Amino acid sequence: MKIENISRNPLPASRKIYINGVAMREITLTPTRLYGSKGETTPNEPLIVYDTSGPYTDPAIEIDVRKGLPKLRAAWAPQKNATQLHYARKGIITPEMEYIAIRENQGAAQQHITPEFIRQEVAAGRAIIPANINHTECEPMIIGRNFLVKINANIGNSAVTSSIEEEVGKAVWACRWGADTIMDLSTGKNIHETREWILRNSPVPIGTVPIYQALEKVNGKAEDLTWEIYRDTIIEQAEQGVDYFTIHAGVLLRYIPLTANRMTGIVSRGGSIMAKWCLAHHQENFLYTHFEEICEIMKIYDVSFSLGDGLRPGSIADANDAAQFAELETLGELTKIAWKHDVQVMIEGPGHVPMHLIKENMDKQLEHCHEAPFYTLGPLTTDIAPGYDHITSAIGAAMIGWFGTAMLCYVTPKEHLGLPNKEDVRQGVITYKIAAHAADLAKGHPGAQHRDNALSKARFEFRWEDQFNLALDPDTARSYHDETLPAEGAKVAHFCSMCGPHFCSMKISQEIREAGMAEKSTEFREQGSTIYS
Repeated sequence: MKIENISRNPLPASRKIYINGVAMREITLTPTRLYGSKGETTPNEPLIVYDTSGPYTDPAIEIDVRKGLPKLRAAWAPQKNATQLHYARKGIITPEMEYIAIRENQGAAQQHITPEFIRQEVAAGRAIIPANINHTECEPMIIGRNFLVKINANIGNSAVTSSIEEEVGKAVWACRWGADTIMDLSTGKNIHETREWILRNSPVPIGTVPIYQALEKVNGKAEDLTWEIYRDTIIEQAEQGVDYFTIHAGVLLRYIPLTANRMTGIVSRGGSIMAKWCLAHHQENFLYTHFEEICEIMKIYDVSFSLGDGLRPGSIADANDAAQFAELETLGELTKIAWKHDVQVMIEGPGHVPMHLIKENMDKQLEHCHEAPFYTLGPLTTDIAPGYDHITSAIGAAMIGWFGTAMLCYVTPKEHLGLPNKEDVRQGVITYKIAAHAADLAKGHPGAQHRDNALSKARFEFRWEDQFNLALDPDTARSYHDETLPAEGAKVAHFCSMCGPHFCSMKISQEIREAGMAEKSTEFREQGSTIYS
């Protein structure tokens, strides 16, 4: 493993802090220069934000990727056959729940999210804590609509490109920029080894689609798949520490004809694999017929379900059709079965959906799936922008996040075009952090607006360095500014290259405010400094 692939430097003006052992990121802010004064300043408190980068941005922690990260949860003694849902239903607050409560509050003085509230949400099935007992390197997090909207980043090799080193580097890179979970979708060589390296070096939950590895075991022939091969694969992955499985158990034989007249057919890889198997054998999907056995395996390790939407629409022409919603109803049926076994569940959603049809997806998911968390891929709101599908999908992601989706699966600029590289991963994560944060603001999540307010204040006060450092992507913000005004003096100027020194509205606004205050001060003195007459 090449150490140079791993990003370790903290983000600009940031340092890792720990609140009762829970990692956070603290952004240092510069003082405000009082307008019109001679060098007088007033301090600005540092801002504490949610952090997914793990130990990598803490210079005090030595990391050897060959050995993996420190095992944070090893001392919490997780037990087999006892899931977070099991404990929550018993009224027991776990160490993971306590950790998450501190994390979700982001250092706020007023603790809006309590461990008891987390327990209640998990017990009700409205939230999940993906935390395999064998992934002790993982920093606990929660996925649920009453918490911060989370984002997932997909990585993984393919049969034609990428290496283990590249994929581990991408995973750490995605966490650095804000990915809350990682899905390893490897379909090429060394699937087991790639996953092991990623798990041992990941501070966030890892998800997989086990059918991909099962298919590799039968040399890519879907019709040769068997329940026994699949069963052995999920046991193998659960033993490694995978935190959640995407399982396409809702692709039923009778639903496949419903896709016949679609514009783009079945676009889910897992969905198409299972559809091919069902038609080859003219039998029901073995993931559906063996679902209770799958539950029993997942319960042992506390692996969460991500019930896959194998019949999701792959074009806006196919959005909200009979096949999509038939599968959704089956996923609701399977949710109840999983809950009966104390296994945590979230539901995967589309896909390609025009804006006016997005809310129906959220409404039907809540109705049919009993308020289990929704996890959507976008949705993309138009099909005409290859190369920009991180944008077409972020529009839909922000909307569906506002309506109640708990986690958004990122889309990169390479979607539909090729395997994303590190820069594509960064762009996808940043774009989806924007969508998730916009949804948090719209939902009125406590504390969501603190960072916006801090950046707006810095902008009005021309604290350029703080504007850069408070941004989701400080490097890009700084580089765009410096393209036209690279001099160090421009970092204290009361203008940028957009408006110049005479047309900056904020500078003019400050002058108006200052002039008005001076005028009122003079008037006050002339009236004898009397408050009441």
